[in-house]
Amino acid sequence: SGGDYRRIRLSLQEYFERLGEDPAKWGKPFAALLGAYYAQKELGIPAVGGKDSMSGSFEELNVPPTVVAVAVCPADVRRVLSPEFKAANSHVVFLPLRRVEGEVPDFRQLSANYGRLYELAGAGKVLAAQTVREGGLAAAVSKMAFGNMIGLAFKEEAGIEELFTPAYGSLVLEIPAGEDPAVLLAGLEYKELGVTIAEPVIRVNGAEIPLATAVERWEEPLAGVFPPSGAEAGKTGVPALPQPVSAPAGGGGRAKAAVRLAKPRVLIPVFPGTSGEYDTATAFRSAGGLVETLVIKNLSLQEIEGSMRELAKMIGQAQILVLPGGFAPGDGTAGSARFMAAFLRKPMVAEALAGFLRKGDGLVLGIGAGFQALLKLGLLPYGEIRETGEEAPMLTVNASGRHVSRFVQVKVVTNHSPWLHRANPGAVYSLPVSHNEGRFIARPADLERFFNNAQVATVYVDPAGNPTLEPPYNPNGSAGAVEGLTSPDGRIFGRMAHAERLGPYVAKNIPGEKDGQVFAAGVEYFL
Repeated sequence: SGGDYRRIRLSLQEYFERLGEDPAKWGKPFAALLGAYYAQKELGIPAVGGKDSMSGSFEELNVPPTVVAVAVCPADVRRVLSPEFKAANSHVVFLPLRRVEGEVPDFRQLSANYGRLYELAGAGKVLAAQTVREGGLAAAVSKMAFGNMIGLAFKEEAGIEELFTPAYGSLVLEIPAGEDPAVLLAGLEYKELGVTIAEPVIRVNGAEIPLATAVERWEEPLAGVFPPSGAEAGKTGVPALPQPVSAPAGGGGRAKAAVRLAKPRVLIPVFPGTSGEYDTATAFRSAGGLVETLVIKNLSLQEIEGSMRELAKMIGQAQILVLPGGFAPGDGTAGSARFMAAFLRKPMVAEALAGFLRKGDGLVLGIGAGFQALLKLGLLPYGEIRETGEEAPMLTVNASGRHVSRFVQVKVVTNHSPWLHRANPGAVYSLPVSHNEGRFIARPADLERFFNNAQVATVYVDPAGNPTLEPPYNPNGSAGAVEGLTSPDGRIFGRMAHAERLGPYVAKNIPGEKDGQVFAAGVEYFL
């Protein structure tokens, strides 16, 4: 929420049963058309697109007649509100939406409520907003509490009808503790439900419901379809982390690169399936790097050979090589990584890459599929291109067996690498992951060696900051809780988390530091 409802534009889609010659059935799509027209006129918003009516029948089966309205509203990102509670001691207020004859919403009241929310959001007077839908108030306030595990204490008794009526269009607002709802909502019908509390519980009608229990019950219906953890989660222990190792500024045992440059050249090859090049390029430009991208063309043998020659030449001119994340159609992260690794192994490109590393200053970063490609090449963990066998460290399918997309907590174990010299060992960052093959596996002896050699740079941690194998904190079941790995000299760094997805308004509702200064550290190494 936070947009101006008057700027909403609609697109309508209708599904209907087989009509035959039944006048009542023919009347349903016509009634839907009239209803949509009436709502648009009352709200003063148009439908700018739509699709032809779709048949919802197959042989003797019919779908319930349905109208789908898709609403798009451009908004100033500074006004946008997410639904989860943000702080303790806030006022929690309910703005109901009355129904008139035929269960039609009171559009005058709707306009007043939504217009006031827009004003208050712009003034910073609302912290969170949630619409009431199926499940009623009970579901709305529960979901608001789940986001940051901030509890709610109801002010007075609430009846079953009040808690569970699906009052579509009604709103629940979180108003800062220092504000007066009576002043902010003057002229509107509203009710103060209670206040947010630091304890992760909902207190209502003399009962106390732990949020952890409520979340478990909420997830339970689909737990059999989407189990929260895989069969292999928790089988491999987390090694005791060594004492955090700090390196001199610049990491890698050397303060700066031998060759200093005002703007180090950053090369980002864009392979089929690559999807993170724009964010990565923006992050490096913001850090002061001179970014060049090269689209790898593969429609013909001639294009592939031409791309190889161009990539080999550009690697020779670059100081930083970046393999961003991506997915190959139908084959996910693994397919994209295989293509990258196969391409970079071609003699012309591999020779250029080996020369790039022999210079002693070149840095390499791999994110997501790029990390997987570095492992397939042998650049991680060995620091050179070599053949890798079945027992080599690798990334495989998540322990849950499915794609995972969420924010995780990542702790810096060591800043030995130039990529991490701006971070302090022990620092924890909130970063997004999105992958279906991100589970790091290695033989126990190899894993122990990586920790002892300070090659394990970053690990997944729980809310207490402890390395863990437990989902959702370790989102993929990685052995040793490994999130990021470096070469022995620290110049090559691969990780699963998408640190490039940065911005002042990106995930602003999620707490925690999100900028580990990885891109700035890479550029600064050459300054």
